[in-house]
Amino acid sequence: MKRLKVLLLTVVVAFVTFGFTSYKNDFFEIAKQIEIFTNLYKEVNMNYVDEVNPSALMNTAIEAMLEDLDPYTVYWDEQQIQNARIRNSGSYTGIGANIITTPESIIIKNLVKGSPADKAGLQIGDEIIKIGDIQVKDYNKDAGELLKGAPNTEIDLTLKRNSGLETLKLKRGVVKEKAVPFQRLLDDNTGYIVLSQFSRTASSEVIEAVQELKNKGATQLILDLRNNPGGLLSEAVNVSNVFIEKGTTITFTKSAIDKYNQTYATQNKAIDTEIPVAVLINENSASASEIVSGSLQDLDRGVVIGSRSFGKGLVQRPKKLNYGTQAKITISRYYTPSGRCIQALDYKDGKSIRKDKTEYSEFKTKNGRSVYDGGGVRPDIELAIEKENQYVKALKAENLIFDFSVNYVNQHPELNLSNFNFKKDILEEFRAYINKSGFKYETATDQQLAELRKVADTEDYLESIKSTLQELQEQLQQEKIKAFNKEKETIQKLITESIIRKLGYDEAVYTYYTMEDEVIEKAIEVLSNTKEYTGILGYN
Repeated sequence: MKRLKVLLLTVVVAFVTFGFTSYKNDFFEIAKQIEIFTNLYKEVNMNYVDEVNPSALMNTAIEAMLEDLDPYTVYWDEQQIQNARIRNSGSYTGIGANIITTPESIIIKNLVKGSPADKAGLQIGDEIIKIGDIQVKDYNKDAGELLKGAPNTEIDLTLKRNSGLETLKLKRGVVKEKAVPFQRLLDDNTGYIVLSQFSRTASSEVIEAVQELKNKGATQLILDLRNNPGGLLSEAVNVSNVFIEKGTTITFTKSAIDKYNQTYATQNKAIDTEIPVAVLINENSASASEIVSGSLQDLDRGVVIGSRSFGKGLVQRPKKLNYGTQAKITISRYYTPSGRCIQALDYKDGKSIRKDKTEYSEFKTKNGRSVYDGGGVRPDIELAIEKENQYVKALKAENLIFDFSVNYVNQHPELNLSNFNFKKDILEEFRAYINKSGFKYETATDQQLAELRKVADTEDYLESIKSTLQELQEQLQQEKIKAFNKEKETIQKLITESIIRKLGYDEAVYTYYTMEDEVIEKAIEVLSNTKEYTGILGYN
C-alpha cells in the first residue's frame, strides 16, 4: 500500500509538471522514468568519488536529453531569456556592438552607429583584453556579460588595436537597433528597403519606409531580406500584409497537438497591392524571412531573386519552467499558402538529415506556377553570386575574411570610403593570408576517407588499398586548391563588404550594394520590364 501511494503521488506530480498537456496517455511511463532519474541523480550526488556540482550535472543531463531533438528545442536560463527579449524588442541596455568571444579577448565584430561603443571610440577589430579589473583570459564564464549593465554606468576597457594597447572609458546606454536600417530611392523610381530583423517594430518600419519612398516617387520596390535570420512570426505576417490584401492566409502551422494547428491571415488593409515588388534572399534568410518571401511567391505578389533560403520551417514556443527558466520547444511546422513546408532538414537521434531533391513535392502558386518544398524558398531568379559553398562557409567560420579585412585597413591608414577602390582585386593578398594562417579546409569527404582508413586498418585491408586512398587524397587536395578559384567572385564580394563595414558601418555596406550589387541590378532590370515581371509571376 505504501509503494502504491508513492507511485500515485509520483504520477500526480508528473501530471501537474507536464501541465495536463500530454495527449499520449503515457503518464505512467513518464512517472517511471522520472523516478528512475531522480534516484540516479540522488545516488550520484551522494556517493560519487569526487565532489560534483548538482546544478552543472543537471544542466548536462538536460542538454544531453535535448540533443536528440532538433537544434531549436533548447533550455534557457534567466540570462538567455533576457537576451531573447532584447532581440525581439529591438532595444536594450548595453554597448551596441556585435562581438566574437575568444579565450583571450573579446573582439568587436560590428558596431551600431551612434551606440555607446561607437561614442566611446571602439572600432571594428578591437580586441578587449581587460574589463575593469578583470582580465578576459582569467574569466571562466562568458566575458561578454561583463559589458552589460545598468544605463549610464561606466566601465574601463583595455584593448589591443593594430598591435598597440589602448584604454578608454565607456558609458552604457540604451541601444536601439532598427529593423529597417537602410532605405533609398534608386534610379528615381525604385524604392530599396533593407529589413534586417523581424523585431516588434518590423512591420511599422517597413510601412513607414514604403510610404516615404512612394512619396519620393517610387513606383516599384525592392525588399532586401538577405542575411535576415527571422524573428517574430506575427511580424512576418504583418510585413506580408503591407503588400497583400486583408484576410489572406500567409502561413499555417501543423502539429501533433491540435491546439497548435493554426492559420495566420492578414488582419489589416494592405498599403499597396499593385506596386511591383522584388524580394531578395540568400542562404542566410531564415524563418520569418522565408514566410514573407514564400508567401509573396505563392501568392504571385512579388518576384523572388537571389539564392535558396536557409530552410527553417519549424515553429518554437517558450514554455515557463521553475526559478525563472524556460524551455524553447519546437511545437509545429509552418507552411506557405500553397501548402509547402520549406524545412530543409529532418532530425533523428540528434542528427540532421537533408531531404533528397528527388523527394521534393510539387505545389502550385495562385497563378499555377510550380514551386517545391523541402529545401528552403527557391528564388524565381537564382544568381550564383549569392551562393556560398562549403569552402566559403569554412573561411567565414574561421573569421578569416573578417581578420584579413581588419588587418588590411590597419595596414593602409590612408584608406577611407572616398578613396577605397571597390573593384580592387585583393584576392592574391588574401590567398597568401590564408596560407600563412594555417587554414585547413576539411570536407565531409576528408572525414569519410579518414573513417575508411580506420575501418580498413581494423579489417587488415589498409596495406592493399593504401595507394588508392593516397591517390584519392591527392585528388581531393587538388579540388580544394581549385575551390578558391571557383569562388573568387563571392570571396572578393565578401572581403569588399567587410572592408567597407570597417570604414563606414553597415550603412556604407548598404550604400555599396546600391552601386555595385548584381542582385539589386537584376531586381531593377526585372521590375522595369513589365512584360518580364508579369511573365515570371504567371500573368501572361
